[in-house]
Amino acid sequence: MSKSSGFFEKVYEVAVKIPYGRVTSYGAIAKYLGTAGSARMVGWALNASHNKPDVPAHRVVNRVGLLSGKHHFEGTNLMEQLLENEGVKIIDNQIQNFNILFWDPFLELI
Repeated sequence: MSKSSGFFEKVYEVAVKIPYGRVTSYGAIAKYLGTAGSARMVGWALNASHNKPDVPAHRVVNRVGLLSGKHHFEGTNLMEQLLENEGVKIIDNQIQNFNILFWDPFLELI
């Protein structure tokens, strides 16, 4: 197993714990994993998770609640549709009430 595939698996272990109807950020996952500067690598891991249907990659957004990874999902609005199906309101690719819906793995998984 390569270093990146081991890291990817750790990202998936955190991502599957994001509650339904909640979101977190790439940076929050990176920080939780002890690699605060690797938010982009978290994104790469989630982009590679499409063959893992149990990983809710759609629940991970950028640090201000923008759907910055939406172009990695099939279809033009799949990420937005998946979130809206969970009751998350989105306007112009922005999570509404982001501070309320934000799930911090540090607070939840310690």
